[in-house]
Amino acid sequence: MENLISLVNRLQRACTALGDHGEESALPTLWDALPSIAVVGGQSSGKSSVLESIVGKDFLPRGSGIVTRRPLVLQLHRLDEGREYAEFGHLPRRRFTDFAAVRKEIADETDRETGRSKQISTVPIYLSIYSPNVVNLTLIDLPGLTKVAVDGQSDSIVMDIENMVRSYIEKPNCIILAVSPANQDLATSDAIKISREVDPKGERTFGVLTKIDLMDKGTDAVDILEGKAYKLQFPWIGVVNRSQQDINKNVDMIAARRREREYFAQTPEYKHLAHRMGSEHLGKVMSKHLEAVIKSRIPGLQSLISKTLTELESELSRLGKPIATDAGGKLYMIMEICRTFDGIFKEHLDGVRPGGDKIYNVFDNQLPAALKRLQFDKHLAMENVRKLITEADGYQPHLIAPEQGYRRLIETALITIKGPAEAAVDAVHAVLKDLIHKSINETVELKQYPSLRVEVGNAAIESLDRMKEESKKATLQLVEMENSYLTVDFFRKLPQDVEKGGNPTHSIFDRYNDSYLRRIGTTVLSYVNMVCGSLRNSIPKSIVYCQVREAKRSLLDHFFAELGKKEGKQLGTLLDEDPAIMQRRLSLAKRLELYRAAQSEIDSVAWSK
Repeated sequence: MENLISLVNRLQRACTALGDHGEESALPTLWDALPSIAVVGGQSSGKSSVLESIVGKDFLPRGSGIVTRRPLVLQLHRLDEGREYAEFGHLPRRRFTDFAAVRKEIADETDRETGRSKQISTVPIYLSIYSPNVVNLTLIDLPGLTKVAVDGQSDSIVMDIENMVRSYIEKPNCIILAVSPANQDLATSDAIKISREVDPKGERTFGVLTKIDLMDKGTDAVDILEGKAYKLQFPWIGVVNRSQQDINKNVDMIAARRREREYFAQTPEYKHLAHRMGSEHLGKVMSKHLEAVIKSRIPGLQSLISKTLTELESELSRLGKPIATDAGGKLYMIMEICRTFDGIFKEHLDGVRPGGDKIYNVFDNQLPAALKRLQFDKHLAMENVRKLITEADGYQPHLIAPEQGYRRLIETALITIKGPAEAAVDAVHAVLKDLIHKSINETVELKQYPSLRVEVGNAAIESLDRMKEESKKATLQLVEMENSYLTVDFFRKLPQDVEKGGNPTHSIFDRYNDSYLRRIGTTVLSYVNMVCGSLRNSIPKSIVYCQVREAKRSLLDHFFAELGKKEGKQLGTLLDEDPAIMQRRLSLAKRLELYRAAQSEIDSVAWSK
């Protein structure tokens, strides 16, 4: 079971190294899920002496006022043999064998974080102690609760300390070690008061009673130690610390432990409780309890880590890759993002994503409806036919068939098809532009870089504009081709009326009568409808060839050509990621590293069992 506490020790160190101190943030915290023991007490409650008794070493800073100004995560590792030593999390390669130097380093590291002021910090200090005289145990020493700010401290210091302590002990995974002096009324104990607030049933609170040997004569702490004065789920544990005189004389800790055992064994009031009193017993009880809590939490931790890993990986994937530092890397990154965008655009056109069907709608509905609205029959009404035929004859009337009149009627009818043709080009252009905007919004990587997003969007629209102009030119040429050369075979059918016995001279002497003009109009209308039907099929082909096909083939070719001319600095301006996103990605990457390490550590312990 000893490796369970070592497991939590390693995870806590990893948390601190990677910035997880259990504070409120937008990132998931592993720290809060780890079982821990927080040591809570008021100033001068003997809290530091209890910790030193458990360790068996004099190593904590002493003085008046608030001495502990940062949480101290004290990790004890039992050695079977060898010389005892200490290591700090912020000095991983340095071993301290002089515990006076340990005390100085705690004070110095506190000042590095808070300055030489008397303010407090929530960032913990990690101290690991390896010794044959300790049990495997991790304790978090918190600043002592106080009621009055001293010189050099802000007026809020009292509340700041209380809030810090509460932030640790209110978490359900925290075991509270509430230290209270026996020579003060328990009802006024700061540790008991704040513990009761967060753990009203005393289900995770261990009461430690200090300074029992300093109680007034004729009084004792038996009622408290037996749980009669204030009941907790776990038995109270009494300790006898070194006196100030002992500290001044540098009385050995091991000797102090022996004297503590003798005190409880020889004092009549406490003889019956001696087997569960003293700092050694306290260390063993807390070690055993911490192991049991950790063991019960392992399945929950595994589940939490697995779930959080999925969430972190998902968000990191959504945020995208970090920006490359060299010009080649930046160019490659931009090209890859552009290819992703281009691929999404093609998927819209090919039907993998929605939107491309709107182009077919232009050809199948909008273009036919626009052609139908031209109403060639009205254009070829008798009066208009008469007018155009007469004008085309000029001063010399036609002899047999009014060829110039036919041509003018057909040309004036066909020229109107240019309008629907141009409208079809514009409609497809609008659909393509809409698909560009959709594709940009659906390209996750472009959301990271606003400047690149704008440049890619502008380049794509400019390409579509060029393609539109080419398409319009090609499509209008189709109409002009029909105007420039009429289908002769169609008109060769006209003289058949003569062959069937018609009167060929009728057109000479009565060339402008209604039936004659009506027949011309009907003939021209048939021809125009034939041409219109042909153009209805060829216009979509031209548009697809010039716009849709080209957009799929070369939408960003011009942009890529210009991109290759840019230098590293210019490329960097395109990859102008929001600094907040960059920071978020770094934070997520660190947190992901923490959770992966935690998963590996926990799995290794679980498999070993």
